Amino acid sequence: MPLSHGDLQLDGEPSAALHDDVAPRRVWVPGPVIVGAGPSGLATAACLKARGVPSLVLERDACVAASWRHRTYERMRLHLPRCFCELPLAPFPAGTPPYPNRDQFIAYLDAYARAFAVEPLLGARVRAAAYDAAIGFWRVTVDVDGEGAVATTEFVSRWLVVATGENAEPVWPEGVEGMDLYRGAVMHTSTYKRGDEFAGKKVLVVGCGNSGMEVSLDLCNNGAKASMVVRDKVVPAINRFTEGGVEFADGCKEDFDAVILATGYKSNVPSWLKEDEFFSQSDGFPRKAFPHSWRGNNGLYATGFTRRGLMGSSYDASRIAADIANQWSDALARNIVAHNDA
Repeated sequence: MPLSHGDLQLDGEPSAALHDDVAPRRVWVPGPVIVGAGPSGLATAACLKARGVPSLVLERDACVAASWRHRTYERMRLHLPRCFCELPLAPFPAGTPPYPNRDQFIAYLDAYARAFAVEPLLGARVRAAAYDAAIGFWRVTVDVDGEGAVATTEFVSRWLVVATGENAEPVWPEGVEGMDLYRGAVMHTSTYKRGDEFAGKKVLVVGCGNSGMEVSLDLCNNGAKASMVVRDKVVPAINRFTEGGVEFADGCKEDFDAVILATGYKSNVPSWLKEDEFFSQSDGFPRKAFPHSWRGNNGLYATGFTRRGLMGSSYDASRIAADIANQWSDALARNIVAHNDA
């Protein structure tokens, strides 16, 4: 079953590779460490529990499914029918519409975590994770928010599951001149909530993916005057910002009250995982394409990097759980019990 942080035992001394003034404590984790409590991490923990394997889920935010809860706009719906978006072992409840909205999907994820007793260690930001070949285990260094202070802990596990996903951090455009001089509001779609906040205003949306299209529609439905930058379509690309708006690539200038960047997201794995054989340092994705992107070497796994949405996450979770369960034996469990009793 998934572990709460109170179930874990201390083991030995902190890693000599750490040079903080106050050395972190070390915590032995009998099952895999899963980084990320979004749909991918929850699904992996649930599949492991169904096979009798404990796990520890680490989540940097204060809740599960934080990206869905805090970094999505209110009108969002799943873009695929619910049958393609269910996590393993638990269908959507009866009466859920074919395309669940944001709140319905968040409620589903909350219920999923409760049903499988997934209790992540919240406020746990992974600083670094590296494989220690000398002992055959992963060392995961985590800053954990406590009561008015941050405590550093090193978790030690035979397995590491990277479940931070494709959309961990918003992408802000680089090299656009004058953004700091612009007097209007600039925001990423990760902080956009609803269009009525922009009623009667001129708004430029940069990007034409799902988010850009939906935000533009939401703005228009709420009385905003929206324009869209789509790589030389609709309006030309931005050359630079001005105090009142932007100058486009064709030299024309136009004032806007706000600019909303629908410029996508990126993986944050290269910022903390000290490994470059399985994961690419350039984009933070596994080097192997689906369906071979879920397993690396030395007990390293990835879920939620398939570019196939929630179906891909479910596929990864099931394969990872089966693979780890095959390595999990009664002998290992007895060794863990003996170690904790020592």
